[in-house]
Amino acid sequence: MKIGFDAKRAFSNAAGLGNFSRNTISALSRQYPEDNYFLFHPGGTRQLFIAPENSSEIKPEGFLWKIWKNLWRTLLISRLADRIDLDIYHGLSHELPVGIEKTGVKTVVTIHDLIYLRYPDYYTKIDRNIYDRKFRHACRVADLIHAISEQTRQDLIRYFAVPEEKIKVVYQAINPIFFEQKEPEAKKQLQEKYQLPERFLLTVGTIEPRKNLLALLEGMVASQIKVPLVVVGKPTSYQPKVQSYLEANPEWLQIIFLSGVEDSELAVFYQLAEIMIYPSLFEGFGLPVAEAQASGCPVITSDASSLPETGGDAAWYINPEKPDEIGMAIEALLANPDRRETMIAKGKINAQRFTPENFATQLKQLYNLVLND
Repeated sequence: MKIGFDAKRAFSNAAGLGNFSRNTISALSRQYPEDNYFLFHPGGTRQLFIAPENSSEIKPEGFLWKIWKNLWRTLLISRLADRIDLDIYHGLSHELPVGIEKTGVKTVVTIHDLIYLRYPDYYTKIDRNIYDRKFRHACRVADLIHAISEQTRQDLIRYFAVPEEKIKVVYQAINPIFFEQKEPEAKKQLQEKYQLPERFLLTVGTIEPRKNLLALLEGMVASQIKVPLVVVGKPTSYQPKVQSYLEANPEWLQIIFLSGVEDSELAVFYQLAEIMIYPSLFEGFGLPVAEAQASGCPVITSDASSLPETGGDAAWYINPEKPDEIGMAIEALLANPDRRETMIAKGKINAQRFTPENFATQLKQLYNLVLND
């Protein structure tokens, strides 16, 4: 089978859609080495991904296309995919190239979430318009839509009126590194590198309103929790609001902010942390919940959106809009080692649903379904 991917974010995005793209391509190429994979991306100086041996990179050629990379990605990929005679073209991040439906190439598009419609205030009007045009086009022309959760499937039906039979849910994969137990020496080196305390709480995700860090801090103050909190995530314009709260509560909160952490290090953070708290208001999937469980870290997360789908019966669920409830959950879990151990054991079992092998098998089934339709 010849499979093409929109691989821009695999090579250029450090987190989020970049992780999903890298995990997808790697999982399929390992499990199905007999297939041929074609990675369409505009190139550039930032190369975050090494293409698998059984893949080929397709990049802009010619002076003008190298300048107009976005136009190349939008307008020329359909022609190239047809010329290569692909069986499947998979848009990994919400979009498909213009004209792909006029070729003989079957298409799958992954839709991660429709947060720009649920929380429009988090986005500029220009961004909302761009997303809307791209998402709706992809859903209209795709032969099949891959939703990463039941929540996303329901949103596609609600907001875009997509026929139910056109959408299939396959949960995304976790990087295999999160299933590996790290040696004590590796943990010690990481603690020394980042000057981590012996005991700490952890939260992972971009520092933005939707991730709800302020509610977590308010909950810690309400429950008088003095265990340090490590925040791993990229800062945004929301950071000053968080900082103001920290400055108003210096006696209660000890926060360590880190960004640019590699997955290999993040896996160690999970294994060192007492609890990973993820009080997000809305997620299409909630990858840190699954990563933490795979790593053996108990998880407190929201009872909202897709997060109960991801956490299964292994997480402690809270109302993300009630800081007091977040704080009480942390306090109770810190005081109950037996429950922590039970959650760790259940979390490792739950995380098996998100192994690369399971994901690759289910995705290949989707491809076969499209080709045989």
